[in-house]
Amino acid sequence: MPQIELRLPDFDLGAAPITACAWHVGLGQRVVEGDRLIEVLAAEVTIDLPAPATGTLVRRCVAIDEPLSLGQLLAVIEAA
Repeated sequence: MPQIELRLPDFDLGAAPITACAWHVGLGQRVVEGDRLIEVLAAEVTIDLPAPATGTLVRRCVAIDEPLSLGQLLAVIEAA
């Protein structure tokens, strides 16, 4: 089955630091495209990033409170 990557998008916030705040899905859990997957904090605003595809979360690539960079790999979903 194909694997779909979720990468940190560019929020156009300049040099504001971005950190991972909370995972809303555990490893091995099924997600539907658009479900809340991970929450990040950028410029004092929390942003929910949705699952890019329907499938199973097979890899979390960042830890909570970890500083993030644009384009960084956040998660991998095995598409259903």
